[in-house]
Amino acid sequence: MSRIGKKPVPVPANVTVTVDGNLVKVKGPKGELERNIHSDMKVSMENGEVVVARPSDEQKHKALHGLSRTLVANMVEGVSAGFSKTLELVGVGYKAEVRPYGLQLALGFSHPVEYRSPKGIKLSAPIPTQIVVEGANKEIVGQVAAELRGLRPPEPYKGKGVKYQGEQVRRKAGKAGGK
Repeated sequence: MSRIGKKPVPVPANVTVTVDGNLVKVKGPKGELERNIHSDMKVSMENGEVVVARPSDEQKHKALHGLSRTLVANMVEGVSAGFSKTLELVGVGYKAEVRPYGLQLALGFSHPVEYRSPKGIKLSAPIPTQIVVEGANKEIVGQVAAELRGLRPPEPYKGKGVKYQGEQVRRKAGKAGGK
């Protein structure tokens, strides 16, 4: 049995979960999410907890069991506490400014880079060299953070670029010195 899948998902008091067949809707203080769970999985509410069950012990169903339970747990956590990722800008003149549409970034190019934030995502720059991505949907928060990092990934010689907070950039030695 899947160790993750067999755990029920506890639902906090300020969150409401409605299960309609395989459509799970979660509503809380940070927003509202809905997702279709795979048709083989059975999702139900029991004693204020969400329970995911699988039809058989096939390998495919075992994998889907843990995945489905984790997706529902992330939805519940997202609408109650939310998710966030922090990015750091490393380099001379690299900075981020919050705009009504999202962010305007100076990343060492000859032009400023504009990034439009998707619906449900809050972008902020507490200091000019730091970007905080916040939202209820874990997948979209991670995707936006990856897209921002992809605008100028950290390079190995000087370490310049956009990196996740705490990310270690493997540094390379430059050219060997003269004679």
